[in-house]
Amino acid sequence: MNDLIISLICVVLTLLVYYLNKRLYRRWRTLLLMPLVMTPLVLVVLLLVTHVSWKDYIAESHWLLWLLGPATLAFAVPVYENQEIIKRHWLSLSLGVATATLVSVCSSVWLARLLTLPESIQRSLAVRSITTPFALAAAKPIGGQPDLVALFVVITGVFGMAVGDFLFLRIAIKQGVAKGAGFGAASHGAGTARAYQIGQQEGVVSSLVMMLSGVVTVILAPLLGHLMWQA
Repeated sequence: MNDLIISLICVVLTLLVYYLNKRLYRRWRTLLLMPLVMTPLVLVVLLLVTHVSWKDYIAESHWLLWLLGPATLAFAVPVYENQEIIKRHWLSLSLGVATATLVSVCSSVWLARLLTLPESIQRSLAVRSITTPFALAAAKPIGGQPDLVALFVVITGVFGMAVGDFLFLRIAIKQGVAKGAGFGAASHGAGTARAYQIGQQEGVVSSLVMMLSGVVTVILAPLLGHLMWQA
């Protein structure tokens, strides 16, 4: 079986596993069955069992990653349709984005250093709190490894979506704007999906904060890399 056929089978298998996973998750909404968790685990197991290399898998599946870009931009549509929310809270949202960007980068790197993790992991962890297309772009000037960056982004998103409601309850955050900003800044796309489940206002704010955090991180990435590792 040639590499092209293997690659095409991998694409079809990925879509099939994701579709079946979505159906299971609609019926049993548990953390383990979340598509962001279960689908990658199933695919990894299948690749190991069938001895298909990562290169063969990604050869024809890379466009699925490319679709993350248009999917992220699609979040801008409800933001545009709800401009009044942004106008009312522009100052707090702007300050929140700036604070969230600095805190997420600095806390990730400093914690990794405290645990004496390798520098490659430190650099890859620095952009874990923004959505994948932005994270991959920001990781280049910082020196992060794309595979590790994608892994840390997914883990961050799933964890934030899973524990976000509990944390908001524990620290008594009830305002929709604050919840949306928290989800968007800390757990990007996965958190934004959860925010829309809570309410329209939460989802709109989360979408805006997610995109602004990504843009700000990409713009500041060269400076952050210099301050963190070359100062």
